[in-house]
Amino acid sequence: MSTSRDVIHWILTSPLDRLDDAQCRHAKRCLVDLIGVAAGATDTALAEHARRYVRVQHAGDRPLLFASSTASATGVALHGAWLIDALDAHDGQVLTKGHAGVAILPGLLALPEIDKVSGRDFLGLLAMGYEIATRAGIALHASSPDYHTSGAWNALGVAAVTARLKGLDPAQLEHALGIAEFYGPRSQMMRCIDHPTMLKDGSGWGAQAGVAATLLAEDGFTGAPAVTLCDEQQAAVWGDLGRRDYLSQQYFKAYPVCRWAQPAVEAVLAIPATERQVDNIERIEITTFHEARRLHTIAPTTTEQAQYSLPWSVACALDRGTIDVAAISRDLGDDDLVALSRRVTITECDDCNARFPAERWASATLHLRDGRRIQSPAMEARGNPHNPLSDGEIAAKFQALASPVLGARAKEIEEVVGTLETRPIGDLLRLLGQP
Repeated sequence: MSTSRDVIHWILTSPLDRLDDAQCRHAKRCLVDLIGVAAGATDTALAEHARRYVRVQHAGDRPLLFASSTASATGVALHGAWLIDALDAHDGQVLTKGHAGVAILPGLLALPEIDKVSGRDFLGLLAMGYEIATRAGIALHASSPDYHTSGAWNALGVAAVTARLKGLDPAQLEHALGIAEFYGPRSQMMRCIDHPTMLKDGSGWGAQAGVAATLLAEDGFTGAPAVTLCDEQQAAVWGDLGRRDYLSQQYFKAYPVCRWAQPAVEAVLAIPATERQVDNIERIEITTFHEARRLHTIAPTTTEQAQYSLPWSVACALDRGTIDVAAISRDLGDDDLVALSRRVTITECDDCNARFPAERWASATLHLRDGRRIQSPAMEARGNPHNPLSDGEIAAKFQALASPVLGARAKEIEEVVGTLETRPIGDLLRLLGQP
């Protein structure tokens, strides 16, 4: 499979009920994790801006995710991806250096056709979106010298699944993928790392572009080709589509902060609690890769700055043993955490740089006031395919994020997702409305 024609054929003809038991389980893990992050993000400032904007500028009758308002299909996709992206706790993939599901789920919820599919087919569409988006991300990073946000490539995954859902023909799908690639936001990720704002990872615009691309192509708007699909140099990326499973290669986050900060968090937590008493720490030295060193904000004043701050993440982990939603929202400005984050220094090393992006590593050295130095082992973030979060940890994360917002409905969502392959999708959709 080496041409865009072969990819298009796979998108349009691959059976949606094709998932085996392991793939189905992983799709449900991705789904419940995304829903939990969306619920946990509803009180963020970005979520409020998203609701106001799409209500006015994208008027329509499709229900918004965890909101009382409605919007157009593009508005639902934009709002949903903005909402999930507002809380940096959703899944991702190392080679894309970004996130697929944050756009795929809102893209599927955007169209009325989704209301009639089975739960098993919904999981099949979700998995299909991950496969196309992940490959598009790998292809884009291999062909472009700049590091673009996830919206630049997850837009193609959204276009693929929405085109399949609407029954577009091969020519229309070819144009939809080209439109999504062209209009997807090729925005600079490191700009948002250096200057954290609500722009985040571009996935809101990616989801919107993917849905718009399908609607435009259905109406006869042209935009082919999608270069990331038809470039001969990217043939290997697409050649194993249908045989290699990228759905199972997604990671899950243990904490709602940038993935690049999480190896440093695990490094300080690997030091015995008796040796990391905050009052006895003079300085915390983190050794890691270059991109993580760019997460430099010391005293964040916004949720976005906190999620892209390695010093703040380390300070929260040392002080509280974890990082929760309060640490990146209500507790910003906490004097003790600010003081502790000021004691964090970051150094990059050649070995860590050489392993990035396939591997992300960090180690920590605590310089204590009594003159001792306590060294951690080199650590990766938890939640990768080779060191996964357990089903119990995924469930606990979901409940921690969703229960404060949804109450008893959180448990019902968890139960419905757990058996979604045996249900109509309506059983889940009715639970995704206003908290």
